[in-house]
Amino acid sequence: MSRLFLLTGRRAFSTTTARFHKANARKQLAGSGNVPQRAGIANDKQIFLDWNARKTSVFHHFWLRDHCHCEQCYHGTTRQRLVDTFSIPRDIAPTAVDSTPEGLEVTWPDGHRSHYKWDWLHTHSYSPILRTSEPLQGKKPKLWTSESLNPLPVVQHDAVMESDDGLRQWLENLEVYGIGFVDGTPTTVEATEALARRISFLRETHYSQGMWSFTADLAHADTAYTTLALGAHTDNTYFSEPAGMQMFHKLEFNGKGGDSLFVDGFEVARQLKEKSPEAYRTLSSTLIPTHSAGDEDVLIVPTPRANPILNHGPDGELYQIRYNNDDRSALNHLSSSQLEAFYDALFLWNDLLKKPENELWEPLAPGRVVLFDNWRVLHGRSAFTGHRRICGAYFPWDDYKSKARTTRLTSEDKDRLL
Repeated sequence: MSRLFLLTGRRAFSTTTARFHKANARKQLAGSGNVPQRAGIANDKQIFLDWNARKTSVFHHFWLRDHCHCEQCYHGTTRQRLVDTFSIPRDIAPTAVDSTPEGLEVTWPDGHRSHYKWDWLHTHSYSPILRTSEPLQGKKPKLWTSESLNPLPVVQHDAVMESDDGLRQWLENLEVYGIGFVDGTPTTVEATEALARRISFLRETHYSQGMWSFTADLAHADTAYTTLALGAHTDNTYFSEPAGMQMFHKLEFNGKGGDSLFVDGFEVARQLKEKSPEAYRTLSSTLIPTHSAGDEDVLIVPTPRANPILNHGPDGELYQIRYNNDDRSALNHLSSSQLEAFYDALFLWNDLLKKPENELWEPLAPGRVVLFDNWRVLHGRSAFTGHRRICGAYFPWDDYKSKARTTRLTSEDKDRLL
């Protein structure tokens, strides 16, 4: 028979007959923090925990055994599972449940003992879900227009290079606004690369092996290497995984024009959804093929071959914009009605992108570096004359997000969240 021990030094847990405890059938609970007031065997498959906030969690016996974090089942340094899920009997049930001030101790039929900290159980409660946010997903984005992004999110070069606080602020700006500026950067490729590598290693592409630096010389067969104006777009729509972040630093300029354009794509998507839900659904479902094929030895298309402009996760949240009308391949896969719907939606999208209140124009004077979320913020430039040298880099999405997390989370946070 399963049994229940009492919590030492705290109000005793109930030792009533093992059953699910309904939160609305008990009195106001005392205490504070993520420590349950009662725990026990709910039924032949689950353990229950009554928290002090009138919430009851249930955990399956099998789930608990499968999530044991003892040194035999979990590598504390690498934070990787060692337990053999498939050797656990599917009908496993504990022989003892011991509630301590630190957490829940469970003894299994083979004598194995598992310990679960209370805050870990609260964080990973799944029936019901008690967490109000997903800390590993990052800071909540703040949408912006050219007027609302004032003042610009700027940090100083020396602060980023010499302190973790400066780096943390830069990364927070990127997570929240999708864009962040660094002032006072020496106007050399080497100094810009050193700044870039404060975040992560750089992504190599067919354009460069890390940092790139170019003028309007058509060194690559791409309109970026010309003096032409470029409309708002995201880069790498033709990659299976577009670069997560992109950096620009204008090192030299002697001419007219050439200002940089930035648009919060998530804000424009919000406006589109409000203006025409049908157009939003069309750009979220119509698959658009893309390519990069200017250089003679390059013919890149993504896998899968086509993707929507607006991409959503399993939770329905918009997480990525893939839009460059110049890199679009022939639309030879849509029916007549689908083509009409797509072009109607595309025109609405374009109109919103070009609204003056959505366009942030920035000259990016030498010394000011910009880093922006290529999955969210569209960029472009005005046409120019004269000499203009710009350097920059692409960053892998996962490594940028990893750096953002590790600058704000402690080792203890990692243990609680994983």
